Amino acid sequence: MFCPHRIKNTRQPGELLWRTAFMCLLLHTHIVRMKIAIFQHVASEPAGYFETVFFEQEIPFEYVRLYETNEIPDGAKNATHLLFMGGPMSVNDERELPWLGEEKVLIRDAVKKDRPVLGICLGAQLIASAFGARVYPYRQETGWCTLTRTPDACGIFSRFPPQFSVFQLHGETFDLPPGARLLCTGEMVHHQAFAYKTALGLQFHLELTDTIIRDWVKDLDPGIQAAVQKETPRFLADSNRLCRMIAQSFVAKKG
Repeated sequence: MFCPHRIKNTRQPGELLWRTAFMCLLLHTHIVRMKIAIFQHVASEPAGYFETVFFEQEIPFEYVRLYETNEIPDGAKNATHLLFMGGPMSVNDERELPWLGEEKVLIRDAVKKDRPVLGICLGAQLIASAFGARVYPYRQETGWCTLTRTPDACGIFSRFPPQFSVFQLHGETFDLPPGARLLCTGEMVHHQAFAYKTALGLQFHLELTDTIIRDWVKDLDPGIQAAVQKETPRFLADSNRLCRMIAQSFVAKKG
């Protein structure tokens, strides 16, 4: 947490010191009451670089490991911020995995209460499905690819570069929920990120670290492995920078 310690060129230092202290108190109060719940669907898809940002800003978070609990604990339902990670299952697999339906209910309830919701890959598809959009099999995207920011991108995406490279690992896509705004597009898969009220969905993976990438590609085709290993040093640092922007925007919103 940052609080300014020096005040220069002022005729009323006491008043500005009081204002500074008050602003720091407000920031501290927001962080203390904030509680991020991270919904993890498989062990191999943690929050990655998001954790780095949360640790740096001393923001409390806890994992809901649905592959272990098979249900959403009551405590997680009271979180101020909800982060839904990826996974190999489909959002349409509610019969086999009933907690997918629980997640959709929780997403709708959080947005109704103006709480920030962030979805990554499967998480983005959960948000889309929660608000009535279709999620369905489509082209497989694996590895680094270039996306294009839409001309009317809003929020944090208005600060993204016109084009940027991200890591993909998915075989399904989504239609946009009614009233959602498309934020960026891809050449192979058009819908890549969208905003809907207090929810933000990203089809791609910004949470990646070197460790996560090595784990994900170890069983892939050798040609894909080689391409990813070659391209990761070029793109990972920028991916981390964009992840930091998303994370900071996410936690700055009041839940």
